[in-house]
Parts: sequence; C-alpha cells; structure tokens
Amino acid sequence: MTEEAAGRPREKLIARKQDWAREGRLLTGTTADRETVRLPPGQREVSDWPVLDLGIQPEVTADKFRLDIDGAVANPLSLDFAGFMALPQTESVSDMHCVTQWTRYDNHWQGVAARELLARAQPTPQARHVIFHAHDGYTTNVRLDQFDQPDVFLVHSWEGKPIPRQHGGPVRVLIPRLYLWKSAKWVRRVEIAVGDRPGFWETRGYNNNADPWLEERYS
Repeated sequence: MTEEAAGRPREKLIARKQDWAREGRLLTGTTADRETVRLPPGQREVSDWPVLDLGIQPEVTADKFRLDIDGAVANPLSLDFAGFMALPQTESVSDMHCVTQWTRYDNHWQGVAARELLARAQPTPQARHVIFHAHDGYTTNVRLDQFDQPDVFLVHSWEGKPIPRQHGGPVRVLIPRLYLWKSAKWVRRVEIAVGDRPGFWETRGYNNNADPWLEERYS
C-alpha cells in the first residue's frame, strides 16, 4: 500500500470525528460528581480495551526510545529506555474513560509518576501547561495542575505485561481523570509550557479540558 493510499482511511476517520464534534454526537447533557459516581455520564463499562488510533502505530523499540522533559524547566531531562526504567517505579490502579463512550474499570499499571518527573525537571514559576508530543506526530495539552496529580503516570506496563504497541507502548501517558485522548500514546516529549497550545483533537472540535464527569467531549 502506498503512503497516499494508507493516508485515506486516516483522513476519513478525522473528518468523521470532526463531524461528531460539530453535531455533539454522544452528548447526554448531564453531569455527575466524580466523588459519588464512578461511571461518567454517557459511558458504558467494557471488559476489553478497544484499539482506537489514526491508523498509524509507530514501532518504538527500546533502543529507539527517547523521552525528553523540557521547555519551561530549570533542569531539562533526556532519557533513554534504561534511564526511564531506572527511575522510581510505582504501581497504580485506575479506571480509563474514552470519549467514544467506553469505560474500563480497575486497570493495573506500572510506570513513573508525573510528580517524580516534575520534581526532577523543576518547572519554572511561570509554567502553567503541558504539551505532550508523540512519535506519530500527535500532540495534546493539559494544564500543569492536571498533570501534577498523584494518579498521573507515564506507564510502561498494563496488567503485569508491557503495554503493547497498539495501545501506545513502550511508554504512554496516563491521566485517568480526563478522557483518554489526553493520555498520549507513544510519548516522545513532555513539554512544560508557559502558554497553552491546543493539540491535534483540540483544534478539531474536541474540548480543551476533557473532564468525563462534566461530559466535556467537544468544545
């Protein structure tokens, strides 16, 4: 298949999702309190982990892996896979919520806490945002205070095994309090920024904040 032909399904998928955003597809018009309601509005529980991407699954082997944490920081970091794995490792359990309406409970993860990376990189006092850059060119953005949470990690293992390529391995972002598109797969760079910079889906009609309990699917 030529590169041009391979790009056609991707373009159609993007166009369809942009239409969903314009139409407000899947919206229920309800909100919920995350402290008392486990399943966010409009979601349904699943037992598998659906694969959703743009038709590009970059192959990032351990020897090709590189993670940079830079931008508005006092101490930029650049880690190979061994260096990343040498950082303090943490196990966690959390739910994940996809904007396409599925939720999977009690996922077991292992990885490096966002707070561990921030403590080492030392964001400047002016830093307010985080931009994630992935190996496939994907970007997405969150506020620094959303990244600086005890349940946020850069994870390499799921259910006791390495995260497979189709789900963003070897390392992906995990921000369980937000819709899953904010948890960038195949993460390459964590850019700490002073100003906000909406990413791939945010510039195509998706909500900049992405809180599932407020049902912030679209802008």
